[in-house]
Amino acid sequence: MGGARPKAVVEDANGLWLAKFNRNDDRWDNARVEHAMLQRGRECGLLTADSRITTVADRDVLLVKRFDREKVQGGYHRARMVSGLTLLRADDSHRSRDLWSYILLAEELRRVCEAPQRQAHELFKRMSFNALISNTDDHPRNHAAIARNKDWKLSPAYDLTPSTPISLGQRDLALTCGDQGRIARASNLLSQCHRFLLSREEAIAIIKNMTNTVRDAWYHVARSAGVTEIDCKTIEGAFVYPGFGAEQI
Repeated sequence: MGGARPKAVVEDANGLWLAKFNRNDDRWDNARVEHAMLQRGRECGLLTADSRITTVADRDVLLVKRFDREKVQGGYHRARMVSGLTLLRADDSHRSRDLWSYILLAEELRRVCEAPQRQAHELFKRMSFNALISNTDDHPRNHAAIARNKDWKLSPAYDLTPSTPISLGQRDLALTCGDQGRIARASNLLSQCHRFLLSREEAIAIIKNMTNTVRDAWYHVARSAGVTEIDCKTIEGAFVYPGFGAEQI
């Protein structure tokens, strides 16, 4: 349970959940916003972790279902799981940053997964979604592969959190996503789409459909998840920022 946000594992009749708590210095209700982004990602066609909101001592807590544990009679089955950092044979130091790459991660998934095309397509969708919500916390530890039996595949997406950079012209992801490095721009995502086993036409359709879905529905999804009007105003600049350029592809 790494990361900066305080966490705990809790159990109910349905299994194990990762509880993620808000911090006093948060600019918005992170629990409800992340819950909304997991829902939004699912509606954009991503496989995302199950989540729900609970309240403890009048404070919101995000519960994310542990997808690496399956409740069975008498206990739990534990799935094998490796982080994107391990798949990339990288580490957290600056010396490994050249390996922090969606393109390289797609090729590793193609190497180890039973259904390589499906997994590569899923990763392309996650990369596009992260760019569209300005999720700059998409580092390799926030990607993983899981095997509940002998076959490896991407784990459900997790830690989908928007940020609000000042720049309107260019924003960067944590991983390289195309010929222009980490720039979260539609043309850059397209530049290496063949490495995700997608034709240019298929990749354009994914980006444009997802752009429309995020732009048209993020506010409704956030409000439905209990995000306040004030918090929506704070995070609105995260979504489909002007420099993303979906209209230019």
